[in-house]
Amino acid sequence: MIGLASILQLGLLAPAYRPFIDPLPLTGWLWWLTLIPLAFGVSMVYKAIRVSSSFNTYWREVLLMTLQILGAMIGLAIGVHILIEWLVPVLE
Repeated sequence: MIGLASILQLGLLAPAYRPFIDPLPLTGWLWWLTLIPLAFGVSMVYKAIRVSSSFNTYWREVLLMTLQILGAMIGLAIGVHILIEWLVPVLE
């Protein structure tokens, strides 16, 4: 039978997850999906502070701003890809 002391020792021997030091184990294309909740959270906070005249349009404005952020990030990614993959080799 395992005692409480040995269970605690096993817990102390296990490697701890350090959020800002050890990255999440997201490989491949999955880590791009973290942009969606980040953009949604930024939109919610910004629109809560800078809301229009009434809260009737709050969620529509949050969704619109989220889509604008996502569209801008996709556009920037495409622009950097074109710059790095196509224009830089021409300059060399």
